[in-house]
Amino acid sequence: MSKWLIFFIGSFFLSLSASAGEGEYAVSKIAPALLKNANAVLRLEEQRFEFINPGKAVYKNRYVITVLNENGDHWAEFWEYYDKFQKIESIEGILYDAVGIQLKKIKTKDAEDVSGVADFSLIDDNRVKRHNFYRRVYPYTVEYITEIEYSSTLFFPKWVPQSREMLSVEKSSMCIVAPANYLFRHKAYNYNGTPVKTTEKDKMVTIWSAKELPAIIREPYSPLWHELTTMVIFGPANFEVEDYKGNMTNWTEFGKFVYELKKGRDVLPDNIKQQVHQLTDGVSDAKNKIALLYEYLQKNTRYISIQLGIGGWRPFDAKFVAAKSYGDCKALTNYMFSMLKEVGIPSSYALIRAGANAGYITDDFPSQQFNHVILCVPLAKDTVWLECTSPTLPSGYLGEFTCNRYALLVDENGGHLVRTPVYGLKENQQQRKIKATLDNAGTLTVNAVTRYSGLQHDDIHGLINNLSKDKVKEHLQEQLDFATYDIRNFEYKEERTLLPAINETLDITASNYATITGKRLFIVPNVMTKSIGKPAPDDERKYDLIFNIDYKDVDSVEITVPEGYTAELIPQDVSVTTKFGKYNCSVKLSGNKLFYYRSIERYAGRYPAKEYNELVKFYETTNKADRNRVVLVKEEVKKGF
Repeated sequence: MSKWLIFFIGSFFLSLSASAGEGEYAVSKIAPALLKNANAVLRLEEQRFEFINPGKAVYKNRYVITVLNENGDHWAEFWEYYDKFQKIESIEGILYDAVGIQLKKIKTKDAEDVSGVADFSLIDDNRVKRHNFYRRVYPYTVEYITEIEYSSTLFFPKWVPQSREMLSVEKSSMCIVAPANYLFRHKAYNYNGTPVKTTEKDKMVTIWSAKELPAIIREPYSPLWHELTTMVIFGPANFEVEDYKGNMTNWTEFGKFVYELKKGRDVLPDNIKQQVHQLTDGVSDAKNKIALLYEYLQKNTRYISIQLGIGGWRPFDAKFVAAKSYGDCKALTNYMFSMLKEVGIPSSYALIRAGANAGYITDDFPSQQFNHVILCVPLAKDTVWLECTSPTLPSGYLGEFTCNRYALLVDENGGHLVRTPVYGLKENQQQRKIKATLDNAGTLTVNAVTRYSGLQHDDIHGLINNLSKDKVKEHLQEQLDFATYDIRNFEYKEERTLLPAINETLDITASNYATITGKRLFIVPNVMTKSIGKPAPDDERKYDLIFNIDYKDVDSVEITVPEGYTAELIPQDVSVTTKFGKYNCSVKLSGNKLFYYRSIERYAGRYPAKEYNELVKFYETTNKADRNRVVLVKEEVKKGF
C-alpha cells in the first residue's frame, strides 16, 4: 500500500472523527455566505414576550453568537439592565470552542452585578448584570439564556436580529404571547411576509422569524438603521406603571397618561412666587418675561438625573425643586412651567427624543420613544422653546440636541406631535477673517477672527462653558491644522440671543508654514478651513445618502508676504454648484499681499444612491482646491557698476 493511500485513508478517518465530535454550533456549519463581511454570526435567537396582564409580562431570550475575530468580541459581552420594573429571574451562559464543544457554563450568581447609574444621576435604581468569558482563541461561541419579569407593560422589547453592522444571522425569531382579547400593536421594517399566528391554551401566539441574513456594511451617509435591516417594533394598547394606567393606541391617549403623572405638581412656594413677580411684574413683553424667568431657572437650579421607580416618568413637584435647587429634565421643565403659569403665560410639557443623531421617532406608531423633556411656550405670533437642563443656552434656542424633530406636547387634553425649530443655511454659519504675515523663514503669524452661529456654535459653546481655559487651549492645540504652531492668545465672546453666536479670536504663530526652495516660495492660501475626509467611489452603492444639517462657511484671508516676490503660479478660480452644495474659491496677488476667498455651502436632504459618485467628485474637487498652493518667485536684483 502506497504512503499516499495510507495518508488519504488516515485523513478520511480523522475527518470523520472530527465531524463526529462537532457540536451543534461548530463554525464549520456556518454557510460561507454568512461569513462574508462578518465579525460575528448570530447562530440562533429565540425571544419570547408573554403578556400576563396590563401590569405584568415575562420576557425570555436565548441567543447564540459565534465570534469570528477580535473585532467581534463585543458581541460576546453580556449586559442586562434591571430596575424596579424589570427583575432578572435567571441567567445561564455557555462557552463553546470552534468545533462546538462546551468549555464552560455559568449561572446567575456568576454574573457581575454593578450599578447602572450615570455620573450625573443622584438617585437611580438602574443596575446591570454583566458577564464576559474573555475568550481570545478565535473563533468561539457564546450562548446566553435569560428570563426577566416585567412589572410594567409600558415598554415592549423590539426585534432587531441585526442590531449593528458586520453581524450575519442564521436564525432569529420573536414571539409575542397575549390573551386573545388583548390588543398589542406592531410595525415592521424590511420584513417579508406576515407573522405566523397560533394558539397556546387560551392565548394567541404571534411569531416573526428570519434566517440567512448576510452581514451589512454601513455605507457613508447611509439612512437610519431601521431602513437597512429587518426590524419590528411593538407597543401596548392598555398598560400600567405602578398604580397608573394608560392607553397608547394614539398620541392623544398617551399624552393623557403623561399629563396625569404631572398634574397638580406645579404649585410654587410663596417665597418663589414673590421672586417671580419681582422679576416680571414691571415687564409687559411676554418674551422678555420668559427670558427673565429662564435666566432665573439657570442661575438657581442645576440638572441632576433622578430615575427611581415612577420617578423616571413623574416629575418631582415645583416645591421640591425650589427647596433643593436641583432636578432632572422633568422636574426642571415642570418648575419652569410653574413659574410661567404664575405670571399667566401658558406652556406645554414636551416629550422628545434628544441627541445630536437620535432625532427620529416613528410618528405613525404611538409608543414610548422619548428620553427627554423640554418646554414649549406658544405665543400669539411665535413659539419659544426652552431647554431647561442647560445653564448656558439662551432663551428660545434648542441646538442640535433637540432641534428639527417631533416633540409630543402634553396638556389636559392629551398629547399631539409638533416639530421643533429647524436651523438652516442662514443660521448655521462660520464666517472667518484672517490677517496673516509671512516672514522670510516661512513662519506665518496669524490673527483669525471667526463668528460661529446657529448649530455651528454648539460645539464651541459646550467647549468654553464646560472646560477650563487651559483645557480649551489643549483642545485647540490638538485641533488646529498646522504642522508646528503656538497659540499666543485666544478669546471667546458669546452672543446670547435667540440665534446665538460665538466670536473667536486666535493669535497663532505657525512655523514652517510656507516652503522656501531656492528663490521660490510655496504657500497654501487656505490657512484654516480645509475640507476633511474624502469618501471613496462606489459603483455598487446600495443606500440613499442622508444629510441632516445645512451650513455655510466663508473665509476671507489676507496674507502679507515678504517683499520682492512675484507670482509664478496662481491657482485658477474654482466654482462648483451641485445638488449637494456649492463651492467657490479664488486667490490673487496684489503687491506683497495675497488675497484668498473661499465659501462652501452644504445642503441637507435625501439623495438617491445612484448620485453617490457625484458627491465623491464634489468632495474631490473641494479637497484639491482647498490644498492648492501659490508659487511665488524672488525677483533678481540687478547689480550696478
